[in-house]
Formats: sequence, structure tokens, C-alpha cells
Amino acid sequence: MFAASSSTPDYDDYHRVMLRHLGLDPTPQFLPDLGRDVPATTILEICPDVMETLQELKRRGVRMAVVSDAWPGLPDAHTALGIGEFSEAYAISAVLAYRKPDPRMYHHASAALDLAPAQCLFVDDDPSLVDAAIALGYVGRAVCRDSATADVPSVVSLVELLDLF
Repeated sequence: MFAASSSTPDYDDYHRVMLRHLGLDPTPQFLPDLGRDVPATTILEICPDVMETLQELKRRGVRMAVVSDAWPGLPDAHTALGIGEFSEAYAISAVLAYRKPDPRMYHHASAALDLAPAQCLFVDDDPSLVDAAIALGYVGRAVCRDSATADVPSVVSLVELLDLF
């Protein structure tokens, strides 16, 4: 496992380890291709209900932050996707060197918004991470697009979150 720190391996080292783990030969010709930038819009897409929900939450004055087990370039990816303007803060695992459900991930975002956990709604597509946030005092909703789950408070569509504000 690699964690963000002053001793974090560079991407070539990371790719060598991963390729070997997959049984592939990390040739010098192959490594540059793995490190090239790929526009976020070619590999990511937002669900149809995202933009309208974010716009309405912003219109209502709801402050938002992102808590994600992701790479440092996530804010740029969000900007490229047209949703960057909605987040005031980011808690990104590759930057903070810990991952959800570590309480520091959740607390980093709520502290950046200067809000207590009970004043925050944590939304994730992993019910176990929502459960962890609820245990820390956050309000939580799991996004279960196929059907709501009885194990943790959930929604099928992000539009349902508007009922909470």
C-alpha cells in the first residue's frame, strides 16, 4: 500500500509494483503510457440527476465538500465534468494519507466547512461508509440506485436528498 507522504513512491514505481502483481512485465516502453494524462471526461461521467441536484442545493445555500478515496487530481476532474464549482473543500485519501472509513476523512471535510458532524449530510454509494459516518455523528444517506436498502438510510435518486434541505 502506498500513502501520500514525502516518501511516496513515484507513479512509475507504483505502476511497476501493480504490473508485477498482475503478472505483467513493466517494460520501459509501457510505463510512460500508464503515466500519461487522460482527460476525466473520457473515463468519467456524471449520473443524470447529479447536475440538477447540485444546482438546487447550491441555490438553497447548502455548502458542500467531497470526501473521496481518490487521486489528487479529483478537483480538476470535477471541474472538467462541470461540477467543480459546487464543492468548497475536498478530503482526498491520496492527499491526506488515510481512507474512508477513517474518521479523519469525514472530519477533514466538516472542519473545512466549519460545521459540526451533526450539521452535515454524508452521501456515498457504499452503505458501510455511510454507516461509519452515522456512527461518527453525521447524518447519512446511501445512494442505492437499484433499490433503497433497509440496512442504512438510503435514496435511489440524488433528487431525494432535496427533501432534507
